[in-house]
Amino acid sequence: MVKNTKAKKLQSIIEVVRRFSRIQDLDVLFEHILTEARKIVNADAGSVYFVIGNHLHIKYAQNDTVAKRTAGGKIPYTYFSFPIDDKSMSGYVALTGKELNIKDAYSIPSDLPYSFNSGTDMVTEYRTRSVYTIPLKSSMGKVIGVLQMINAKDENSNVIPFGRDAKLYLSQFVSSAAQVLEHTSLSDEMIRRMLLMASFRDPKETYRHVERVSRFSVEIYDCWAQNHNVPPTERVHFRDNLRIAAKFHDIGKIGIPDMILKKTYPRLEIDERSIIMGHTCLGAKLFEKGNTETDKMSYEVTLHHHERWDGGESGYPGQVNLDDFVIGKPIPPAKHLKGKKIPLAARIVAVADVFDALSHKRSYKEAWSVEDAIEEIKKSSGSHFDPEVVDAFLQVQDRILSIYRLHPDED
Repeated sequence: MVKNTKAKKLQSIIEVVRRFSRIQDLDVLFEHILTEARKIVNADAGSVYFVIGNHLHIKYAQNDTVAKRTAGGKIPYTYFSFPIDDKSMSGYVALTGKELNIKDAYSIPSDLPYSFNSGTDMVTEYRTRSVYTIPLKSSMGKVIGVLQMINAKDENSNVIPFGRDAKLYLSQFVSSAAQVLEHTSLSDEMIRRMLLMASFRDPKETYRHVERVSRFSVEIYDCWAQNHNVPPTERVHFRDNLRIAAKFHDIGKIGIPDMILKKTYPRLEIDERSIIMGHTCLGAKLFEKGNTETDKMSYEVTLHHHERWDGGESGYPGQVNLDDFVIGKPIPPAKHLKGKKIPLAARIVAVADVFDALSHKRSYKEAWSVEDAIEEIKKSSGSHFDPEVVDAFLQVQDRILSIYRLHPDED
């Protein structure tokens, strides 16, 4: 009977990992790996890290106890990195490739090289006890990440040490999940290189801008989806596509002539402005014949993220026929889009893009204060922007501001 139960558990783990292969975005995959790992070993909290160079970078942290005390059910957005060495538990695991199973984080013997940093516990008023830390290894045995489970719980929600079964299940899970992670990271790297290439040509749009807009968009969508009772499976699928599509929102600028794109003074002529507006059409053409849902959403976002909710004249490009669009020429005249005829993803990215553009310095303007940028978004609700999207933006503004602070433009 016990053997059958374990076999079923291991089979369910295989099915979970198999579903991971449909996830295209690296960040979304990291979040799913952490969520499912915690379910497998019934951990109250956990975190997952990615190896970049000689540092560990946190990708996600989850804590059910802290989340219950937090509005919206999410712990505060955080981002940090630290050197891969033997001073911390996660650093030790990344350095050595060995797992650690600690019964009580506050009782680690002093003769061991690693120790527990209680700073987060103090800030969140939490008590970390049992900690299980395991490396994520590539097919070649290289450590590419670290998964850390915190506070295993029994059926009565009492905190207990991580037992043998937890080690068995988590080892099986991590072994399979790491292979999917390795494959997805290669795809993510290709996307990153495409976006870096685009940012080299446009001094006003940096790679950091693209990352922030993507992260803002997902936060806004999560809140919008919660407000609209969107089923969890649909929510996960949409946000996976949105995170990628939002990164491509201005990819079409790569086809705008340098003499126009990099012009700072005098200001653009009417025809030049229209040519720059054509980046929406050019970007859309990159995804027009795609056959994936990510391609479809990227098409919608690139084409329509400059539309106005009220259908106003300044919105563009409208219901344009891309067959009539000529690279380097003004966009063809077309009927304006309005309201919910503008795809949801484009309406979300519109808010994220404008907030980020306003709150950061550009070649043609100084940065607005975040307070003024937020106020402008509020004032534009119902005219430039979808009011429900603005409401969601305002509901998660603390997380938006955390992303703003943690991902600044490079000097």
